[in-house]
Amino acid sequence: MTENEGWLLCPTCGNKTRVKIRSDTVLENFPLFCPKCKQETLINVQQMNMSVIKEPDAKTQSR
Repeated sequence: MTENEGWLLCPTCGNKTRVKIRSDTVLENFPLFCPKCKQETLINVQQMNMSVIKEPDAKTQSR
């Protein structure tokens, strides 16, 4: 592994995921799944910088 590539870390628990990125990788609205904490998070990645997309939680409908 060179210095311009690395593993994406889970924004929730901080563990390594199964996704490897390079310095020229661009991801938009990517659903990142963590096998350890079983959480799925929408992220954007540009130039090895990851940002989490905040979405409101779905609310159940009351009848």
